Amino acid sequence: MDINDFRSFITVLFFLFFLGTVWWVFRRGSNKLYKDAANLPFADDDDEMQKRGINKADSARGSS
Repeated sequence: MDINDFRSFITVLFFLFFLGTVWWVFRRGSNKLYKDAANLPFADDDDEMQKRGINKADSARGSS
């Protein structure tokens, strides 16, 4: 096994990882999850943020 075989293996491995990531993003049930996450910056109600499990201090720091 020389370096070119190793490079080919790594290329195929990363291509499969890429296909898995694309599948994960565009799977059937993910649309609602992404819409909810996209609307979080507009959530002015503390109850809505608590319902999603986000503390006000965490959102001020930028971490979740």
